[in-house]
Amino acid sequence: MKGQYLDKAIYITKKATEEDKKKNYKEALSCYKIAVQYFMHAIKYEASSESAKESIRSKCTDYLKRAERIQSYLDCKSKSKTAVPSSCSQAESSDAAKDAGEPKDVPGGTPERAAPNDNTYNDDKEFSKYEAQISGAIMMIRPNVKWSDIAGLEKAKASLKETVILPVKFPQLFTGQRKPYKAILLFGPPGTGKSNLAQAVATEANNSTFFSISSADIMSKYVGESERLVKSLFQMARKHKPSIIFVDEVDALCGSRNDNESESARRVKTEFLVQMQGVGHNNDGILVLGATNIPWSLDSAIRRRFEKRIYIPLPEAVPRADMFQIHLGTTPNSLKDKDFQKLGKITKGYSGADICTVVREALMEPVRRVQEATHFKKVTGPSRENPEVTDSDLLTPCSSSSRGALEMSWVDVPTEKLLEPQVTMEDMLAAVGNTKPSVNSQDLSNLEKFADDFGVKG
Repeated sequence: MKGQYLDKAIYITKKATEEDKKKNYKEALSCYKIAVQYFMHAIKYEASSESAKESIRSKCTDYLKRAERIQSYLDCKSKSKTAVPSSCSQAESSDAAKDAGEPKDVPGGTPERAAPNDNTYNDDKEFSKYEAQISGAIMMIRPNVKWSDIAGLEKAKASLKETVILPVKFPQLFTGQRKPYKAILLFGPPGTGKSNLAQAVATEANNSTFFSISSADIMSKYVGESERLVKSLFQMARKHKPSIIFVDEVDALCGSRNDNESESARRVKTEFLVQMQGVGHNNDGILVLGATNIPWSLDSAIRRRFEKRIYIPLPEAVPRADMFQIHLGTTPNSLKDKDFQKLGKITKGYSGADICTVVREALMEPVRRVQEATHFKKVTGPSRENPEVTDSDLLTPCSSSSRGALEMSWVDVPTEKLLEPQVTMEDMLAAVGNTKPSVNSQDLSNLEKFADDFGVKG
């Protein structure tokens, strides 16, 4: 079995074991974690048989255990430097150092480790199995979406900043009875930026572990495994806090309980409720961030546990104008500020995703002009090979009556000599006319009623 994820996982694993042998434990730990991430992607997208999946899972478990031992060693080493003997005794430090020692090669390519001591979470084979499955939900690579990339939604962004960013940067602000929210629900029509907000949180919260969870990561065909996965998820979040657990389409996991649902689904919801706010669970430093388009279908107990419920409405005219500019980006265009303002006004009822679709449709218009053109003319513009150099022999589509028009099709134009036409206001207006809003009035009415009853507007 071959694939890009598996190849990368094997390459990074080799690097991890090399760093491990050199006793560069911090670098080895980082590589082990990234390798496990790629192994999990290989299981999802590239493994063609159950035996292949089981083989990869076995390797994930081994490397994950090794990473846990290295983490334990580094933690003990760090505590010993700060002279806190009660939290990390000399014996514990010695054991951890032994576990994090130089690995020996054994058949199968996995490093040999010391036998487990004590019945702890790290040495529990059952939890290690679930941890390997959940580790695929940890977002290792940040999505690079900043707050400034999201137009409008100032209240929602402020709430997320005070819950995620400020407690880490200024922990002295959140002492005593002042505590950040532990669970936030983002609800609103499809395409209004709920997932983008979660991506911005993942990008901006550099010191936090970000878990992106869907029903596919939790639900299992084996009895009892789904709720154990939920429990393992929260245990991993507590271990690696500060942590953020993002549950997209949370209604799929936590819909209203009824007599027609399966016993397995009921147990998953119960475990989710217990882990979010149950007796004996300390969730300080953990934020559960949920997103849904149909909040009224959530179970009332789950709804209560989301302390802050923020309505993400359809964008207003000014944010819509900003969205057109953001999505157009650096693509050559002839639009002015007044054009963007006009586009914002005429797209009432459009969501952010609808505007993205409009812009993508408009961006294809210059491509269609190139494809349909029967004549081209020579123009001056930046060279394709070096934009700082001017080239006077570039070709761009034109009408047959244009001065200097040459009869030719796009097939005859050399690749490096094509100057793409600019996106015009006419292209944008045509795209708006061809793209209808995706949200109907009935959905909006239901969402606004839920916001009036249980939420606040973002």
